[in-house]
Amino acid sequence: MTSRNPSLIVVPPQPASRPPDPEVLLKASRRTFSAAAKLRILNEADACTQPGQIGALLRREGLYSSHLVKWRRSRAAGQLQALAPQPRGPKPVPSDPLAEELAQVRTENARLHARLAQAELIIDVQKKVAQLLGASLLTPRSDERS
Repeated sequence: MTSRNPSLIVVPPQPASRPPDPEVLLKASRRTFSAAAKLRILNEADACTQPGQIGALLRREGLYSSHLVKWRRSRAAGQLQALAPQPRGPKPVPSDPLAEELAQVRTENARLHARLAQAELIIDVQKKVAQLLGASLLTPRSDERS
């Protein structure tokens, strides 16, 4: 009994008279159907009465049955414009004016915190310089504050 190596794949040799095709194929693009084409295909599908006619229609048009289901739902909902090709990708989120204002306030708050930290650092440095030089900083008395 001989054991076969399952990872070994045998590829039949190609005839020497026919070299491989060097042509680079174009990148496939996604098909889009206009609303008129979708309605035409739906009307043809609705007119099919014999078994196998819808399958032949789908093969001829290069569609899947899920296309018909999705398009019929859109048509039943009365969304003729929904049958038109829709842009792909995430939908744009409408901007919220309160969110924009909140972002501006947070940015300004962060800027002011940075300025406060810088001012406190400068004051600390001035205090240390005054202590080193022996000068006393004038502090306002409690009766002069008002």
